[in-house]
Amino acid sequence: LAGLLPVTRALAQNAAASSQKMPVLFIGHGSPMNAISTNVFTQMLAQWGRSLPQPTAILVASAHWLTRGSTGVTVNAQPQTIHDFSGFPKALHEMRYPAPGHPTLAQEAARMIRSGTAATTDQWGLDHGTWTVLHHLFPKADVPVFQVSIDYNQGAAYHLAVGRELAALREQGVLIIGSGNIVHNLRATVRGTPDGLMAARDWAQQFDGVAKAALDARNDKALAQYADLHASAAMAVPTPDHYWPLLYAVGAATGLGAPRHVFEGFQSGTISMRCLQYGA
Repeated sequence: LAGLLPVTRALAQNAAASSQKMPVLFIGHGSPMNAISTNVFTQMLAQWGRSLPQPTAILVASAHWLTRGSTGVTVNAQPQTIHDFSGFPKALHEMRYPAPGHPTLAQEAARMIRSGTAATTDQWGLDHGTWTVLHHLFPKADVPVFQVSIDYNQGAAYHLAVGRELAALREQGVLIIGSGNIVHNLRATVRGTPDGLMAARDWAQQFDGVAKAALDARNDKALAQYADLHASAAMAVPTPDHYWPLLYAVGAATGLGAPRHVFEGFQSGTISMRCLQYGA
């Protein structure tokens, strides 16, 4: 893979977590198998996690929690590990990520969402868009985690706005993560395709490249209007569920500069594993 980039900052002390303004991350999470795989991507996640300041809590907008008509916010004190997939090895189904929740901050997050209706719930936990990457970033599962859903009835402007509304949580030590994939077309994957940037389908490389250029230019409007970015968008983003989490990260990073591309590459030829960090 093309993108294991050096990470040099030291891990912040827990005592400073509550007063330290958190960065914003976007993670291309890919297959659930990354949870139990050792590869360049998962090695990067472990290294990246050691470089991050210790959060008070983690908020994740995952591609795998879609709602309709309102934005959900989990308020579970002990969220369950959701195995929202099938056909994978027993070891993956047996995995648990026993991080606590943070009901107080989750309730506050729900109040911050003003662009639409927000509803708190304890009927969701941590789906695989969340725990498969946090397993590597924060392997001790000792940081509270809660999720915000993606209202699939809403368009790009809404998702960008909710990200901006949640940005103030960074001041309270909340690490905001969007977890999806900029390019995600499972129907076009080719089994056995080697991991790597140049091993991807041409249209997948093209869209990932133009999205990178828009990210570097902080052209948030262009990112929201992704269908107009390039003709490859129709194949690269056949449905927006995995793309929308990017807009939560972009919105939460309003006022920050261009992101650092922590990782870039592809799995299965059509899944962009691009990962971003906004802020120190």
